[in-house]
Amino acid sequence: MGMISTAQFKKGIYLLFHDEPHLVVDISFVSPGKGSAFYKVKFKNLYTGRVLEYTYKSGEKVEEVLVETHEAEYSYFDGSNYVFIEPRTFDQYMVPVEVIGDDKVYLKEGLLYRLKFYEENPVGVTLPKSIACTVVETENSIKGDTATSAMKNAVLDTGAKVLVPLFIKNGEEIIVSTESGAYLSRKT
Repeated sequence: MGMISTAQFKKGIYLLFHDEPHLVVDISFVSPGKGSAFYKVKFKNLYTGRVLEYTYKSGEKVEEVLVETHEAEYSYFDGSNYVFIEPRTFDQYMVPVEVIGDDKVYLKEGLLYRLKFYEENPVGVTLPKSIACTVVETENSIKGDTATSAMKNAVLDTGAKVLVPLFIKNGEEIIVSTESGAYLSRKT
């Protein structure tokens, strides 16, 4: 574990705060007219899941926490854990529901995900930027109903709910952003 300056802070890094590992969820740089600049950092505790805010002076040093990363395919949900399997070694990783949280709607069987571990405990999952999903439920559009950028609700095979253009039908595959949850395009 090394020390890093506040200028190196970014979303997604892991830091030691009050002797416990935390994930940086959000960060903003504030440079007031008078006085010194500072960083407002929003943390998530890796043990408790509690989110808190702290303010660092510009140039302050903080200890970075090193997390291990394993690439593994999502396999199934066993009722309390999401099970991932490393394709080369067939090692199984059990990731608790709390770690995945709302990102569960972006888990698809057979897709590779990056699992983050701290002291051999799963603490996070990095999603791909976008995933392909099948539309399982959406309203039929009425012929002639083609106003520009008109959208309708759709439910995907993962359980995610997104807004899609009117021309999308049940059974079509679409690409969805895992960062914003928005429709990106049809799968070609």
